[in-house]
Amino acid sequence: TGGTGHTFPGATTPFAMVQLSPDTKIDGSWEGCSGYHHNDSIIHGFSHTHLSGTGCSDYGDIAFMPYFSKTDEFEKLKTQDVKATFSHKNEKAMAGFYSVLLDDIPVKVELTATTRTGFQRYTYYEDGFGYVVLNLKHRDELLEGSIHEKANLTFSGIRRSKAWAANQELYYAIEMHSPLQSNMKGFYNYNYIVKEGTNDTKLIIRFKTYKGLQVLIKTALSSCDEKGAFVNLNTENATWNFEEVKKQAFNSWEKELNKIEVEDAKLPNKTNKLIDQLTTFYTAMYHCMIHPSIMNDVDGRYKGRDGKIHKADGFNYYTVFSLWDTHRALHPLLNIIDKKRSHDFVITFLKQFEQSGRLPMWELWNNETDCMIGFHSVSVILDAYKKQVITKEELLQLWPAVKAEAMSNRFGLEKFREKGFLSVEDESESVSKTAEYSYNMWCVHAIATELNLKEEENYFKKFETAWQELQNPKTGFMQPRKNGNWLPNFNPYEVNNNYTEANGWQYSFYAPQNSNYNFNKLQALFKAENKTQGRSQADITGLIGQYAHGNEPSHNYIYLLDNELRIKYLNHVMDSFYTNKPDGLIGNEDCGQMSAWYVMSALGFYQTCPGKDLFTLGLPLFKNVQIKIDNNNIRFEKAYNKPNFQSPFCISTSTAYRKNIFKQNFSYKDLFRNNKSTFTNSKMLPENLESNPFGSIAKESGYCSNYAPLIISKSNKPFVDTAKISIDNLIAGDNNCKKNIYYSIDNGAYLPYKSPFFLYKSSIIKAFAEVVRFKNLYNNKTKKYTEVVDYYDTSNLSIAQFNKRPHNYKIKLNCTYNKQYTADGDDGIIDGQFGDKDWRKGGWQGYQAQDFEAVIDMQQIKSFDEISANFLQDTRSWILMPTKVEFYTSNDNINFTLIAKEDNTISANDYNIQTHKFSPFMVDKVLEPMTTNKLKEGKYKARYIKIKAYNFGKLPTWHAGKGDDAFIFIDEIDIN
Repeated sequence: TGGTGHTFPGATTPFAMVQLSPDTKIDGSWEGCSGYHHNDSIIHGFSHTHLSGTGCSDYGDIAFMPYFSKTDEFEKLKTQDVKATFSHKNEKAMAGFYSVLLDDIPVKVELTATTRTGFQRYTYYEDGFGYVVLNLKHRDELLEGSIHEKANLTFSGIRRSKAWAANQELYYAIEMHSPLQSNMKGFYNYNYIVKEGTNDTKLIIRFKTYKGLQVLIKTALSSCDEKGAFVNLNTENATWNFEEVKKQAFNSWEKELNKIEVEDAKLPNKTNKLIDQLTTFYTAMYHCMIHPSIMNDVDGRYKGRDGKIHKADGFNYYTVFSLWDTHRALHPLLNIIDKKRSHDFVITFLKQFEQSGRLPMWELWNNETDCMIGFHSVSVILDAYKKQVITKEELLQLWPAVKAEAMSNRFGLEKFREKGFLSVEDESESVSKTAEYSYNMWCVHAIATELNLKEEENYFKKFETAWQELQNPKTGFMQPRKNGNWLPNFNPYEVNNNYTEANGWQYSFYAPQNSNYNFNKLQALFKAENKTQGRSQADITGLIGQYAHGNEPSHNYIYLLDNELRIKYLNHVMDSFYTNKPDGLIGNEDCGQMSAWYVMSALGFYQTCPGKDLFTLGLPLFKNVQIKIDNNNIRFEKAYNKPNFQSPFCISTSTAYRKNIFKQNFSYKDLFRNNKSTFTNSKMLPENLESNPFGSIAKESGYCSNYAPLIISKSNKPFVDTAKISIDNLIAGDNNCKKNIYYSIDNGAYLPYKSPFFLYKSSIIKAFAEVVRFKNLYNNKTKKYTEVVDYYDTSNLSIAQFNKRPHNYKIKLNCTYNKQYTADGDDGIIDGQFGDKDWRKGGWQGYQAQDFEAVIDMQQIKSFDEISANFLQDTRSWILMPTKVEFYTSNDNINFTLIAKEDNTISANDYNIQTHKFSPFMVDKVLEPMTTNKLKEGKYKARYIKIKAYNFGKLPTWHAGKGDDAFIFIDEIDIN
């Protein structure tokens, strides 16, 4: 709960709808994504839903807070929210239970839970006035709230809110009881509902207290309706026995955590290190079993992605799918130890597709947040099939959803399929998306293969090597492409918008479907300087060189190393990055992914490519471990000197056995063999140490070595007169390969490329390489060698748009743009090209903590009747419209006259990403006509035009970055 872990300490049961926990942060800040942070000392309430380890804030639904006063403060509570200080020494947390003694309110709060209900027990320690406050406005924006009194101290209603999920609709039912009295009504009980407009926002319950008075509160949730919440309450939590519910919650965890039994825990004399390791291991397992969370009621009803009520027949319907994170290790782990629940996850995928036309990407309570990248639901589906979680018939049912996702046009997929990769101008985070789409397409191709769908198999196969189009053979890194070329000024340490929460180092090895890696380059990753450059990225933590264990893209890289280095770094990560402390996680927990890496690694293996039936050996942490799967018990034993052949599955790190046992990997089926399976971590160095990070690889078949992309070379900037175009064939290294390049201009016929050529107007260039490999076959009849075609392929399409500038104006900037937001240099804001609303593509100049000021020299006095400057606002990203824009003219570049200005009218708290053209001439806001420069019909003339835009300044208190400096983003300035 400290550091960057973003977990919560409250009461929940495995994969439950309810997570009842204290909230110490309600401002939506990054540190408070789970609602709780160990550094805090104030509790604002105890709410019933929480996210474990995410990087965005949401949930915090149905929040209660007790209060006490010597005199009646009922009126005060109508307008003021309650909060209380606390100390960690007065907290207790265990599986299924949480308690805290509040400091400045003499009340002890105890929490426990069932799958769909929360159970609270408040103990008051003084005589006076006691209160229980239900706050529906807690944390997130309240869209709709209702509180209905159904009976004495029985309430129900709806809370519909907006945060990360744009429309989270949740129903609740509440019952309250004091076991020391027949009912609380005899205790001067009074209820009051606070309204704001049409919404109920707060329920206040007042009663007399005395030392030892206990108040019990049961709350049930439902996605369907208030009736469903009452059914959940009466079914799961019918009595008022708090201790019994607490015991049941504890037992539910005991059952789940017992699926992996570390027999070392039975040792009579455990060392302190072993105790810490056991605590860390089972804490990690605990975090693997919070999300996804069940969403259907006890009777199977749930509200689907289409907003309609459905019935889950024979399965449970789940929510909270953080798939960019969890497809890597959490789902592969659960596909082994929790097959029934994993089966339900995949069936939930199918139902969500049937209801919305989409598989989940990052789904949260029926909202698709569209967070992160890739379509990794296909990875979970493939891995589930490979591990016999779903049948072939179920896989066939899922195929239309899998194919539809791969053929969608979201987030650059249409351009990816057209070109075979993504460039900067196609999509932001283009390198990461290309790499992850390559893996996703490998999964789709593998599913088509399993289903014997030959046409689809052949189609999707060609995309699984798309990452190669971004692999620069000169540097060995996956680099961003721009306009047919490489993006200039590449720096592998720089965190920027071409990568997803990472840099060039951290994504250059992301091709899990590929098994041929370069050992030297991979070593360099871990030995590089352990400091990033460019944008500050809170997610990049746990650096070993440029390996970042605190964020997901790096998670399988240690397992690509040879065994000696693998053990070295596994020791470091498991000892230093996972500890039995409040800040015991080096990065966000991310709904179980960070912990699942640890669980699998502690067992001694890892699956570097989910969906591929291959496990790589690591470093087992414990001497003896049993995994209990259905009716099978798989026992792992760590052997130091001699493998114990009584154990069905023995991982040996013994050097004595490396000469005889060289098996480094094993399959899923190996886990279930009756005969004794022994594996060793023998040192095995790769044979090929090539200059590129993936060894010697050809596109698809491997025939032509050192595959590299086709580059259309010219500056990315628009040209003034002519542009010289060359096309570089970087496919080299094999004398038996012939490479022919073809190109077209403006979608004309393809011509063979022989030498550079010139453009005189704006044009689109397309190019591809035809690769032919020959081999000589000996003809016994002719006694001669005959050259025949052995391999034939065409490279992916390189596309470049070259634009001719509409003028030769010059610009002088009297301000300094951020080096990450340059629009390709000073001229980028007068080149006739407008930046895309997706500003991360790089078409905008960005200025932070300063005003924008520039002087444009039109080279001679010209007449004009309109000037405009285009700005962008993305409030979430610190980018706000300027407060006003001023326009000046001059003929000598010394004396400037203000001719017009326009004030901004777009609110800073308008979170829509939008552009606005400040154009005062067009909207008739001219301050004063210049009689000396004025031409007929209201036109003006000048040589120099100065534009000044005033920065918003410090971000306001309501903003997540309050107190930080705002950005101005500009592109383009247009003079007509």
